[in-house]
Amino acid sequence: MSTDVLTFGVNHHSAPVDIRERVSMAGDVVLPALHGLRSIFGNSVKEAAILSTCNRTEIYCAADQSIAADIPAWLAEFNSLKDDELRPYIYQLDQDKAVRHAFRVASGLDSMVLGEAQILGQLKTAVRTADEAGTLGSTLHQLFQRTFSVAKEVRTNTAIGAQSISFAAAAVRLSERVFGDLKNSDVLFIGAGEMIELCAAHFSGANPRSITVANRTPERGQLLASRFNGGTMKLSELPEQLHKFDVVVTCTASTLPILGLGMVQKLSRKRRSKPVVMVDLAVPRDVEPEVAQLDNIYLYTVDDLGRYVQMGQDSRQRAVGQAEAIIDARVLNFMQWMESRRLVVPVIQDLNHHAESLRQAELAKARRLLARGEDPEAVLEYLARNLTQKYLHAPMSQLNRSEAAQRQELLNIVPQLFPFDSEQH
Repeated sequence: MSTDVLTFGVNHHSAPVDIRERVSMAGDVVLPALHGLRSIFGNSVKEAAILSTCNRTEIYCAADQSIAADIPAWLAEFNSLKDDELRPYIYQLDQDKAVRHAFRVASGLDSMVLGEAQILGQLKTAVRTADEAGTLGSTLHQLFQRTFSVAKEVRTNTAIGAQSISFAAAAVRLSERVFGDLKNSDVLFIGAGEMIELCAAHFSGANPRSITVANRTPERGQLLASRFNGGTMKLSELPEQLHKFDVVVTCTASTLPILGLGMVQKLSRKRRSKPVVMVDLAVPRDVEPEVAQLDNIYLYTVDDLGRYVQMGQDSRQRAVGQAEAIIDARVLNFMQWMESRRLVVPVIQDLNHHAESLRQAELAKARRLLARGEDPEAVLEYLARNLTQKYLHAPMSQLNRSEAAQRQELLNIVPQLFPFDSEQH
């Protein structure tokens, strides 16, 4: 069976956030997921990598086309979903379409924020995890190395990332819509990951009255808070302290909401209808969606921010065409590499098998001679001579039997297959 490059996934184009959060995989889940994929499908999935972010969960694999229909069912089962719940939202991309998708994702063309650079780092993390899991082979290794190269080429030669509005910047702007100047606002960040760091940097530039970080690991929270002259608090203090903050930005790896409807209702009563902006950048979501129905609570999810940043993308559309042209050329190059491997690798395997058979046969003869007490030096000479003759028999026979035109072609090829030392001529 042939091996194809296949991609399966859900993203912000194909599925709403309530579906994406149900198949999202935290960093510590990806490794066992890869092991599970391998154990279920065996050698039918020869290589695999999983990319999971707030906007997408995707499986990239080098696999037999025959099992393609089974992978969406596995993804559903792994995430405790029924197959028919997930399948309508899953896309499958094969061969050049899968390669083009990887190149577009890494280049920021498939992101909510056109041209955003964060996805490239997330993709590199996915590749490192696949390598750690032992599911990264020669095909995906080559694919992702070319993917990173294409992303660099796109960013170097186009304006795809120019004037991009990040989620972090969008969070600040949406907060300013409610409060105007943020100089009299108190901002709470829940979590201390990369996204929260970006948001903290953007909010810090708006000079809020205070910045506070609440994180599961106090040391990491303290480290982030110290960069922005902020304070820290424990997650366990949220129920009693939440009402003190005007803006709450949360992005944790929790599998369940950490800000429930009841907690936010209590917050609202304590604030006596003073508004609160809540920015939930987590997938799965950190804030229960029912919170959005409360008066004076302005809740924004990743999808809301995505729609906001898309409004500023017109100036970058010209760069998209340039980026797509680069990607098209690089997809063609990769598919040519795939085709050459499909043709060449079996021949190389046959050559190795043939050479190994000759080696084993001649080695067995040599061992029998040694067992009879023959001189070891003479046996080594015999072994080397016989191996050389066996290896050269086929090409020399072809040269001797070939007609003039074929002989000249062979004479041109032989120096490439057997590079001669110039001193031997």
